[in-house]
Amino acid sequence: MVKLRLQRCGKKQQAYYRIVAIDVRSRREGKSIKKIGFYDPKRKYIYFNIHDLIYFFEKGAQPTEIVRYLLRKYLKEHLSNQISRN
Repeated sequence: MVKLRLQRCGKKQQAYYRIVAIDVRSRREGKSIKKIGFYDPKRKYIYFNIHDLIYFFEKGAQPTEIVRYLLRKYLKEHLSNQISRN
């Protein structure tokens, strides 16, 4: 089974996270199948590659709780920006 989870990167006290598709049995820092997005908590920056995200959801991937929260937040911001432009 594939999960969408955070993978820690960066130096001490300057962490940022990659959002990756990874096998459930792998460690947090294990080899990922694909990098799907990026999260920087200091700058409050979230990015998802929507095409890859949809692909893995179609294959049955399950997001962790924090990834689900970040995705909700990203889509809310992204959709509100699209609406305000029109």
